[in-house]
Amino acid sequence: MAKNVAQSATLASLDQKLAMAKRCSHEGVVAGAKAAVVATIATAIPTLASVRMLPWARANLNHTAQALIISTAAGAAYFIVADKTVLATARKNSFKQAPNKDA
Repeated sequence: MAKNVAQSATLASLDQKLAMAKRCSHEGVVAGAKAAVVATIATAIPTLASVRMLPWARANLNHTAQALIISTAAGAAYFIVADKTVLATARKNSFKQAPNKDA
């Protein structure tokens, strides 16, 4: 009987941890997607403008190079922001659930 109670408590704890991990990762995905959109716009405008205005860029940056510049910035922004968000959320939740040692 005691083993079943301990086992069900452990399963409930695992379910709670799994739900928290899903929430943390979802927050990271949303924050990363927002950062990727901003980075895409912030990179696309100067890249496309420089190709139109600068003779060197017009001669050397074809459509593939322009897309590579823009997508690299967007991908980097996504992964950096998503990683930082997941780590910050996990840290916040771990401190929230830590047992109080003063009591």
